[in-house]
Amino acid sequence: MGYTVESIGYVVGVQGLLGFASRTFFGTEWGWLHKVVDLPPAAHLGIAAVGLALVVVGVRTRKAAGLGEAA
Repeated sequence: MGYTVESIGYVVGVQGLLGFASRTFFGTEWGWLHKVVDLPPAAHLGIAAVGLALVVVGVRTRKAAGLGEAA
């Protein structure tokens, strides 16, 4: 379960960062998020924060299950 949440977090976080950077610095649209919903650049930062939170939850879940230990 931890790997799944963590992987989703990486995808969500990257999409948030891509949306913010593309609109703020280049005036274009990158990623696939803009095809689903039209958000201002600040909202893309919020999405990146949600992605980061999912990564943290996934890592903690994985470590709590004992799967994060090196063999």
